[in-house]
Amino acid sequence: MTRQQLKNSGKLMKKSCMPKNDVTEDDVGQIEQGKFLENRNVMCYIACIYTMTQVVKNNKLSYDAVIKQVDVMFPKEMRDAVKVAATYCKDVGKYVDEVN
Repeated sequence: MTRQQLKNSGKLMKKSCMPKNDVTEDDVGQIEQGKFLENRNVMCYIACIYTMTQVVKNNKLSYDAVIKQVDVMFPKEMRDAVKVAATYCKDVGKYVDEVN
């Protein structure tokens, strides 16, 4: 996939997940800037995106699925950096309580 195709896929997922989770363009814009709000709707929006990309299995992020999706969806020049980030974050779910 090219960067433009990746961007277009992101727009489709965003268009589908935003109304389902009552998030604003500002909320999503902050996510796109790397600022993740501790807000249930925002977290559910992110979960929606993960579900659409099939990287969530049984309500748990699947590291193996993330790596497969990176190989399929990301341009070659981005893959290594994204895999490093995924590896760094893969166990974060073990340290986070479920959102109430």
